[in-house]
Amino acid sequence: MIRKIITIDEERCNGCGLCASACHEGAIGMVDGKAKLLREDYCDGLGDCLPVCPTGAITFEEREAPAYDEAAVAAAKRQSAPAVLPCGCPGTASKAIRRETCDADEAVAPISSRLAQWPVQIKLAPVNAPYFHGAKLLIAADCTAYAYGDFHREFIDGRVTLIGCPKLDEGDYADKLTAILMHNDIQSVTVVRMEVPCCGGIEQATRRALQASGKFIPWQVVTVSTDGRIVDR
Repeated sequence: MIRKIITIDEERCNGCGLCASACHEGAIGMVDGKAKLLREDYCDGLGDCLPVCPTGAITFEEREAPAYDEAAVAAAKRQSAPAVLPCGCPGTASKAIRRETCDADEAVAPISSRLAQWPVQIKLAPVNAPYFHGAKLLIAADCTAYAYGDFHREFIDGRVTLIGCPKLDEGDYADKLTAILMHNDIQSVTVVRMEVPCCGGIEQATRRALQASGKFIPWQVVTVSTDGRIVDR
């Protein structure tokens, strides 16, 4: 039959695996570091995988393909086969983290993490993760948490955290951040960067994403010095 079905451009695919995680039917898997449509009859043609792809490698086409087999998909789910995770790595599975409030004196109590979700890497975070709804977003250069000692309490607490390094990571964060801002009800954005010039890339990407989103979202930039001081906010 002729029907709408996804197609994946292997040249544009960067192997992040977000589409495999977003495909609830299990039609997409990772093969040799690239996303593949493993079962055409498992693809329902609704395209949940499209908005999470950071490179635009997934599109629709109309062609001869087997009909969507809902019964087969349901049977496969009942078999509880291991879910295909991005890059085959369990550490990239998306999840929210709920923590109990601690009333102990923080001066003597162990310092606890304030991280509220996983993953934290900008390129790995699913665009439509439920924890983005109504979130205050923290976009941080990854060195900032090492340089500033009170990072968890002052910046991570109460926010959804995304991190990256504009110097070491390939590509630009602007497209991914734009998608997150457009598809979610983000309440505010805080950018924390280092004072070094190359770290300006994460600030500029956020600025472009905010403009491209077409939304008015309050945002601020905090700059941390290499010796761990806040020098601008």
